[in-house]
Amino acid sequence: MIKEVIFGLVGGLGLFIYGIWVMSEGLHKACGERMRRVLHNLTGSTMRGVLVGVGVTLLIQSSSATTVMVVGFVNAGLMTLVQALGVIFGANIGTTITVQLIAFKLTDYALPLIGLGMLVMFLSKRKTHKYIGEFILGFGILFLGLKISTDAVKPLKDSPVFNNILVSFSRNPLLGVLAGAIITGILQSSAVTIGMVLGLAMINVIDLRAAIALVFGCNIGTCATALLASIGTGVSARRTAVAHIMFNTIGTVIFLPFLGLFQNLVSHTSGELIRQIANAHTLFNTINTIIFLPFTRAYASFITKIVKGKEEEETEYLPKYLERHLLNTPSIAIEAAIKETIRTLGLTQKMVGIAMNSFLSNDSKSLEKIARSEEAVDSLREAITNYLVELMQRELSKEDSKKIPPLIHAINDVERIGDHAENLRDLAEQKIDGKILFSDTATEELKKMYLDINNMINCSVNALKLNNVDEAKVVLEQECQINSLRDRLKDNHVRRLEQGQCKVLSGVVFLDMISNLEKIGDHLTNVAQAVIEGLQ
Repeated sequence: MIKEVIFGLVGGLGLFIYGIWVMSEGLHKACGERMRRVLHNLTGSTMRGVLVGVGVTLLIQSSSATTVMVVGFVNAGLMTLVQALGVIFGANIGTTITVQLIAFKLTDYALPLIGLGMLVMFLSKRKTHKYIGEFILGFGILFLGLKISTDAVKPLKDSPVFNNILVSFSRNPLLGVLAGAIITGILQSSAVTIGMVLGLAMINVIDLRAAIALVFGCNIGTCATALLASIGTGVSARRTAVAHIMFNTIGTVIFLPFLGLFQNLVSHTSGELIRQIANAHTLFNTINTIIFLPFTRAYASFITKIVKGKEEEETEYLPKYLERHLLNTPSIAIEAAIKETIRTLGLTQKMVGIAMNSFLSNDSKSLEKIARSEEAVDSLREAITNYLVELMQRELSKEDSKKIPPLIHAINDVERIGDHAENLRDLAEQKIDGKILFSDTATEELKKMYLDINNMINCSVNALKLNNVDEAKVVLEQECQINSLRDRLKDNHVRRLEQGQCKVLSGVVFLDMISNLEKIGDHLTNVAQAVIEGLQ
């Protein structure tokens, strides 16, 4: 019997977890990018953040995923701690929807749901419809796993040892809280753990009091994902992760003395134990949010005092100069767009610098900043382009309307520089991880090319900032020198290779480095050309 129980429990739980993952992936693919934009744009106030947190988590079916995104956004300067707290509160409410769905006891419909999901995925031509089919498939697998694991543990119903463990959770709720937190921390999903609790309730081997204690623990354990995501991040992101775990821990401490009253309240919400447990999960997170909301700013200050540290300079995703009221004065709006483009170019310059310094010093610690900066560059490019497109719809003078197309091309070239900076980062990682050695001569040649490119960026910034055609022409002259340098470095590399002074792998990396640096020069030339042809 023990073998059957273990095999059934492990297999069923595996299917259950996989089902939640497939369901989450389907919705995330269908709505993920939109959800990032929603988090980006709609978190101006704490209450709005709560609603956004509920909505995003409802759609991607994972409070952990929402919280990890929030940690990343805070780390990138996209959100303040106060804004993030609202989203976290809402995410805790949103995740209870999954449990409410599980409580519908659709285990008998698991196989039809799997079939329907596969059918939708197979027949659909549009990606969005395929992702919806993936969601239905995951939903079916979830209930199939729940059915298998529930059937597997049925024999334990008559086990004195098993029953004594569950009785201990009723007598000592702290044990239930601890067990729920540990299991959820290991499984990285409160929905999975509470799903297991619901499975036990289906076969009547657990009572409401023990289940509520486990639910409290699940809410604490689910914070483990955010804590892991905050490792190696800035102090603001670490504060966000700590705020998440303390929110659920303090809530549990508040609720435990009133466990009897809470149990009585929950028992009146439904006549079925499985629904009572799901309602307990929803009520706990909703009431906890209501308690914390009026004290959000005070709570943020409290977290700031607990998690001490100096704020690091964070990448800013949001534009500084693109004020909407300036659209009524097109010439000033164009100047604002140019300033934002210059700021974005400066950000790509830092990215290139970080990649090259890491490459030359064999230090990979700073490389993770490039990924965050690339997201910021993409966000700024989109904001500038949308701003200029909206400006084009206004009544413009012939002179102003002439400036916009080259400026749009310029910001696109700036964004491409960010892409090449990411390529340089990848090459730096390849060199560091593979312990690839470079000769002193090759290293000096790369330094020389980087310094020339950095000088080109400075001239491009000056050309944009001062609307200076002479500076722009200097950039074009430098591009010719960069092309000549690229050819000379390639010839030098071939000669070293023939003489056995370098290895093939290091040579490949070397050629990729100079190729990416040369392409950055090409994009800078396009930026300079925009100044010469259209912005003066």
